[in-house]
Amino acid sequence: MSLLIVGSLHLDVVLRAPHLPGLDETVTGSSVDYVFGGKGGNQTIAAARMGAHVHFAGRAGNDRFGDMIRETLEASSAELSQLQRDPGPSGMSAAIVNADGDYGAVIVSAANLHVIADQVVVPDGVSLVVLQNEIPQDVNLAVARKAKAAGAQVWLNAAPARALPDGLVEAVDLLIVNRVEAEFYADLGPSIETLTTLGADGVFFQGDHTPGYQVDVISTHGAGDMFVGALAALVADGRDISEAIGFAQAAAALHVASSLDARTAIRKDDVAAFMKAQARR
Repeated sequence: MSLLIVGSLHLDVVLRAPHLPGLDETVTGSSVDYVFGGKGGNQTIAAARMGAHVHFAGRAGNDRFGDMIRETLEASSAELSQLQRDPGPSGMSAAIVNADGDYGAVIVSAANLHVIADQVVVPDGVSLVVLQNEIPQDVNLAVARKAKAAGAQVWLNAAPARALPDGLVEAVDLLIVNRVEAEFYADLGPSIETLTTLGADGVFFQGDHTPGYQVDVISTHGAGDMFVGALAALVADGRDISEAIGFAQAAAALHVASSLDARTAIRKDDVAAFMKAQARR
């Protein structure tokens, strides 16, 4: 079976600095990288690298950043017939990574705000549709309804946190959040199944806590998207989600412990090897 990811595309400008600047403070950085990003794009690339048959739907601008975004997607195995082109600028973000590998970021959504829901279809054979909160709410709702009509599961990685319409809550089979977002959605209670990621502290799902892997962190940027993409890849391949969680955690751990260049080479076999090495410790 295959999966459809509908979401945002950004070109991330990643700056390294000793610490995040405070108000009115200028900090001298040490490097800058231009990195493919956006939760939809990141999760698509991650799922494809983990061996999944991935369809992607989203929107990039008619600018150089858009060209770079399209080039990265085209280099993956993802199916891109639903990649929309906007006449304006592409989405982008500026992220500052501190000496500990933690980061803060500012996102400008641009073309992502203009995704046309009517142009998004759920292809035959898709068993899982993954959404996030970096595209308009009405697009998520329309796609979720199409997914349910097609018999597919719907996952919502609800980041950044925002209020969800009742129709979307009813359509979502799994809500994926971090600990901050979990507090925001606490009032949903048992009305929606929730998986909470806790970074290095692991994952909480269906009352069970799965510990995380302890690694030397280079940067946590994109770790959540690697987790979601890897998790979706295995579930779409027929794995039980409880089994897939451990693999997705390993993929995220390997991601944060790798340099930006090395991350592009991470594949399913690398994650499996990492898990075996950790088990021998």
